[in-house]
Amino acid sequence: MLDSFPPLSAKPPLALIFDCDGTLVDTMPLHFRAWQQVAPRHGLHFPEDRFYALGGVPSRDIARILAAEQGVTLDPLAVAREKEAAYLEQLDDITPIPEIVAIAREHHGKIPLAVATGGSHRVVEQVLARLGLRSLFAVIVTSEDVTRQKPAPDIFLEAARRLGVPPERCRAYEDTDLGLQAIRAAGMEAVDVRALLSHLRKAGQPLPDLR
Repeated sequence: MLDSFPPLSAKPPLALIFDCDGTLVDTMPLHFRAWQQVAPRHGLHFPEDRFYALGGVPSRDIARILAAEQGVTLDPLAVAREKEAAYLEQLDDITPIPEIVAIAREHHGKIPLAVATGGSHRVVEQVLARLGLRSLFAVIVTSEDVTRQKPAPDIFLEAARRLGVPPERCRAYEDTDLGLQAIRAAGMEAVDVRALLSHLRKAGQPLPDLR
């Protein structure tokens, strides 16, 4: 099985929950590109290392954090909408992460699957639909559905609640430190996608055929 590294719980999960950006789909460079277009217009400095450190944080919260740190006055929601529009202009460049999508396909129809993401419903639904992945997931939970964001566990707990599965019987996949903190705080089994992909690619695991 593609998800057999690192060693996982002896109890098989009753549900799988996936982050979206950087986990199911290779979108993080596109999000960064969108921020590089939008941030300077509002007097914000947003270097790449800081961008990745804030992986999983909603755009409105990123704008609020940067503005507070840099003494800039702005409307975080307006900046987030501007950044979202810049990101959606790149929709044709979005690709799936085949190894992780293959895990979802392998379990689809056997146990319930969900997406728990710091993105917005509008964007996530478009991305998943464009890549033909939307039908895999019974539940989509976004930053708009909870008050506290990652690393708080709320988004993963809400996904488990909607799936009707106890959190301790869920396995969740993430590519950021903040996201992994959120999974563990929810009492779920956490899989670091970065380590999993590194292992599979070093081992010469053939890429799944997603056609």
